Amino acid sequence: MRLQCDVEVVNRMLPTYGMKSRGRGARAVLSIGRHLDKDTQRTNIYLLICTAKDKAGSKYKLKENIEKFFTWFVEEGKATVRLKEPAVDVCLSKADANGLKNFLSAARLAHRGSENDMLPLSTLTPVRARDVEKPKKKLTIVSKKDYPLTSNFPYSLEQLQVSYCKLSRVDMRMLSLKGLRRLDLSNNHIKKLPATIGDLGCLAELVLHNNHLEAFSEALCLSSLRCTLQLLDLSQNRLQGLPAQFCQLRELVNLKLDNNRLLRLPFHIGQLSKLCFLSAAHNKLPFLPGNFRKLSLENLDLFGNPFTQPNPLDHTIQLTFPLTLQEMASRAVIDLRIPYGPRVLPAHLCQELELAKTCDCGRACLSSYIQTTVNMNLHLVSHTVVLVDGMGGTEAPVQRHFCSLTCYSEFLDSCLQRSLR
Repeated sequence: MRLQCDVEVVNRMLPTYGMKSRGRGARAVLSIGRHLDKDTQRTNIYLLICTAKDKAGSKYKLKENIEKFFTWFVEEGKATVRLKEPAVDVCLSKADANGLKNFLSAARLAHRGSENDMLPLSTLTPVRARDVEKPKKKLTIVSKKDYPLTSNFPYSLEQLQVSYCKLSRVDMRMLSLKGLRRLDLSNNHIKKLPATIGDLGCLAELVLHNNHLEAFSEALCLSSLRCTLQLLDLSQNRLQGLPAQFCQLRELVNLKLDNNRLLRLPFHIGQLSKLCFLSAAHNKLPFLPGNFRKLSLENLDLFGNPFTQPNPLDHTIQLTFPLTLQEMASRAVIDLRIPYGPRVLPAHLCQELELAKTCDCGRACLSSYIQTTVNMNLHLVSHTVVLVDGMGGTEAPVQRHFCSLTCYSEFLDSCLQRSLR
């Protein structure tokens, strides 16, 4: 049984002499195994602690020699083993939680004097220098020949870049790196993202530039990424659209969608209240969603999209007279802010409510509305705007929806009055 972690051996007699411990641990390898006691010529179970400064290690007898285990923070990779003789506390930290639990179980068995065949014992030998190095936080692989095929990625990684390795899928070994904060898989051949990326509970930056992605799944939008993801780079892929649930990624600050095949942006993109940097240049966007007006950006790049020239008189009418019962009920749910969910309503109704449009009057409309597009100066939503076209323009067409003929006619009246000024 072996465990890699930070270890500090604290002598409990130090305060007696007016001394204090260092208060910090050193990287170490702990082993539990048999050792021949020279005094008694008997084989006993010992704990061996090896560090970079002491590769041969220090041995501590375990049988009937453990006074107490402190395991309040074992889920955080921390624990303390108090020995009777010598009077020391072995303080463990930065350990893998599951590995630490197994190690403590083995130590308990050794303390009780269980039969040796019940214990997962190791050979008590000096360690190699690389075994007691500090945990690796960052790893960059930019060549296929350097890609690890037989060994795992260091469990302690917080930043991992694997580029130019011709990966066609995400390696599942990466998804076991629970401390990962930045994952860069740019310049590969990845076609699909596994939903389990959403299990990386600390992931703040996900870079997927220049792959073969055709979709970004709803499952990822509803995963723990909602609470952690701040930067998402999906540029230079094959995306044609993003799911409505994409706007659940409320922590996004930087979103890159350049050089895809996007025909539309998420309908409720205005819900990304923390978004500061948005680039969606060189796509196939004919217009922007009405919710786009709610954004407050620092930098916006929409260059190279085939934006249509809007005309408020060109409209699509999908009004029904009278309104259906479902339309009236759905409008009431949204306008009155009545809570709903899959436990209350069928899933397809919940999805329709999530895609509700907002009229200029502030009321909701779902399947019964009038739609048109109008030009909007992009400086209204962003401090810095990259020119939309080669003519120096900073305007783009934005969808507008109206819940009734009355609201639409009032809008046309206001457009007419502006044109007469």
